[in-house]
Amino acid sequence: MPTGRSGVDRTFLYRHRDLLAQIHAQAAEPVTAPGGRGPAVSRASLKADLAAADARTARLAAQVRRIEARLSEVLGDQVWSESGVGGPEDTEQFKARITTLEQQLIDLELKL
Repeated sequence: MPTGRSGVDRTFLYRHRDLLAQIHAQAAEPVTAPGGRGPAVSRASLKADLAAADARTARLAAQVRRIEARLSEVLGDQVWSESGVGGPEDTEQFKARITTLEQQLIDLELKL
């Protein structure tokens, strides 16, 4: 038989409606801070606070992923340009040089 955390089978509680009513009444009571200090809060407000915290955590996790991706991109560009291999600026210069050399080749072939 399935039992809850208390070790009591659920059907036992449904057979003893008075115990079930006490459980439901206790669940509806406000929760106080440990030691009886602080304001009383309802379970519903605690659940709402938890849901809001979960949503905020999800938003912050998404923001962290975006920031990490951008940081990775910037650091990658920096490493690429500092490595001496070149970067986008060098690529354009190489393309222009290739075009110039191709034109010179065509001109030389025409002279021959």
